[in-house]
Amino acid sequence: MSGGLLVAGTTSDAGKSVVTAGICRWLVRRGVKVAPFKAQNMSLNSFVTREGAEIGRAQAMQAQAARVEPTALMNPVLLKPGGDRSSQVVLMGKPVGEMSARGYHGGRQEALFSTVVDCLEQLRSTYDAVICEGAGSPAEINLRRTDIVNMGVARAARFPVVVVGDIDRGGVFASFFGTTALLAAEDQSLVAGYLVNKFRGDVSLLEPGLEMLRDLTGRPTYGVLPFAHGLGIDEEDGLRVSLRGTVRESAVAPPHGEDVLRVAVCAVPLMSNFTDVDALAAEPGVVVRFVDRAEELSDADLVVVPGTRGTVKALAWLRERGLADALARRAAEGRPVLGICGGYQVLGEHIEDEVESRAGRVEGLGLLPVRIRFDREKTLARPVGEALGAPVEGYEIHHGVADVLGGEAFVSDDRGHGLDGCRVGAVWGTHWHGALESDAFRRRFLAEVARAAGRRFVPAPDTAFAALREEQLDRLGDLVEEHADTDALLRLIESGAPRGLPFIAPGAPAVPGSRR
Repeated sequence: MSGGLLVAGTTSDAGKSVVTAGICRWLVRRGVKVAPFKAQNMSLNSFVTREGAEIGRAQAMQAQAARVEPTALMNPVLLKPGGDRSSQVVLMGKPVGEMSARGYHGGRQEALFSTVVDCLEQLRSTYDAVICEGAGSPAEINLRRTDIVNMGVARAARFPVVVVGDIDRGGVFASFFGTTALLAAEDQSLVAGYLVNKFRGDVSLLEPGLEMLRDLTGRPTYGVLPFAHGLGIDEEDGLRVSLRGTVRESAVAPPHGEDVLRVAVCAVPLMSNFTDVDALAAEPGVVVRFVDRAEELSDADLVVVPGTRGTVKALAWLRERGLADALARRAAEGRPVLGICGGYQVLGEHIEDEVESRAGRVEGLGLLPVRIRFDREKTLARPVGEALGAPVEGYEIHHGVADVLGGEAFVSDDRGHGLDGCRVGAVWGTHWHGALESDAFRRRFLAEVARAAGRRFVPAPDTAFAALREEQLDRLGDLVEEHADTDALLRLIESGAPRGLPFIAPGAPAVPGSRR
């Protein structure tokens, strides 16, 4: 078997990431050697591969679904927003500079296309199948000329395209038809059909609409995936924090002890790698919610200040909303606070930043004896160590360099030498993302939090985060296997889009000078 497929979407957040992961898991269970690919990803949730390359966490999750080691080939271009109009460009896992949206789409994006095609070809030469994920919608006609992630990739590789639509949002039939009808004729020739995501109810009620859609477009629907609760799979484009008080999905299990433990995560601007708290939410009896008001910290047993792409901006936001004062009161009262990466940096004495915000010296919250200096070189690492007497590993993605002037080291090596972070009383800080996924460390950390908070909470002795993640990926594979036309999907992957697919008017005008 040799081939591939591009999973596009009618919108952002239609479910492309999880569908791609589900297809990868279904294929690998059939014995197919498969790899994920996303040419260009815009996300603040990233991961560090073993070779020290930064890629989107969604692609790392998809690689896990495919049971392969993630590499930079799977996400050659990563854009990390630093504001409304600019992003850091990460190429082949390394940052190459900041760029405005106009500058990127005005020329740089097209220059990256050869890198994208080369990475895809390397994957195709190694794997039986490559499952590509698109970005946003392929029908963004204002950006088609510079597209390197949707139809540009599909046309270069001659991959068939399946368009995913989120029926939970409504308007899925119009979205499928309109997406197809806004594509140029050559692009339409690769759109093989559709996949409905997040359906609730009786599928038989949907079938007349699916038949009418086929009559209108000449294209089948390859499956109707039901809405699935409790899939805490890594998100890509960011938490919808405008929904204040969003609760992270937790394990449906009673507390192991007498009390629950309440965790409040400050929803700072440009929040990055908020997936760090997924391991907490997986613990029975731990309730995680995202907050943006000082009063919401009052009943929290632990407050987490997460990573951010805008450390100085996050610090100002904490002060403006009264959260900084609330954190200071917690520290004075001996109530637990955890800062991760950018969140660790804001807890320190001051920040010297001529790189990210270029704000110069900015006073921190002063809760930890740490001074931060931003370096132009980004730290990208996969460290291991020991914390609270338990093994711990994580990954580092930061420009800030910490000078720790006191307190206790958070993470040490096997000889007790400090490796990272700082602790003073019930306030902890670390640059390490992913540390809470280390089961023994997480249990000991939560036990300390419970003691400091005066809660009769006991961590469950058998929660294995990696096993839970595998179960979730298997559930995604099950959804594809049980609710999609897998025989038809296999034919697409092996043989490409069917010939003679009809053109749907009006289509988009041909792109002048474009070969893709």
